[in-house]
Amino acid sequence: MTTSDKPDNASETPDEPTVEHTGVAAQDWTKAAADPQYRAAVVDLLGALAYGELAAFERLAEDAKLAPTLADKAELAKMASAEFHHYEKLRDRLTEIGEEPTLAMEPFVAALDGFHRQTAPSDWLEGLVKAYVGDSIASDFYREVAARLDTDSRELVLAVLDDTGHAGFAVEKVRAAIDADPRVGGRLALWARRLMGEALSQSQRVVADRDALSTMLVGGVADGFDLAEVGRMFSRITEAHTKRMAALGLAA
Repeated sequence: MTTSDKPDNASETPDEPTVEHTGVAAQDWTKAAADPQYRAAVVDLLGALAYGELAAFERLAEDAKLAPTLADKAELAKMASAEFHHYEKLRDRLTEIGEEPTLAMEPFVAALDGFHRQTAPSDWLEGLVKAYVGDSIASDFYREVAARLDTDSRELVLAVLDDTGHAGFAVEKVRAAIDADPRVGGRLALWARRLMGEALSQSQRVVADRDALSTMLVGGVADGFDLAEVGRMFSRITEAHTKRMAALGLAA
């Protein structure tokens, strides 16, 4: 979930990593997947994304119960529907390449469910901040990874990271709440900082637990990151988080 339909300056994502598409990143799936370790890494990535989208659908449907108005409830329902469509694209792609979607998702259930348990919002505003800030951090991370993928996988991953409408909706509602009661801003700023830490930790756990995926990221498969680029990647993600906080009217 990122910024395809955001209002101006409502949401920021890291600058697109400047990567010349060579090697695997210049190949299509058929050619790239001849390497079994690369194939395993992409299956892991698609499985993690698929379960993330399914969990987001479930969470948004639940958050709709906290919505203060029928219009807000309907807006969240629309976003939940978009998340489910993203899940379907990933599920269908896994099936297309001969993988069982549930098996591909299963290794990531515990980590993602744990993240959502640890960051369960206590009210409507915290839910909006989580959807806007927390989910966007994960999306930024996956977008960075996508730059190293084969052309077919990259296109799919970027498509399912498209914004579902959270950006403008969350900014409008959170800023209005802060205008009405400035004390809300301090509480939400602390909440967003917690989300930042938990989201980064969750992304690192997902990668660390899967050998093929972690090997791809550090350059063992495809055109991965070297250690210096890993540092730059997290700097870009942190900078984008700071800009999102500013858009919400919160201190990073």
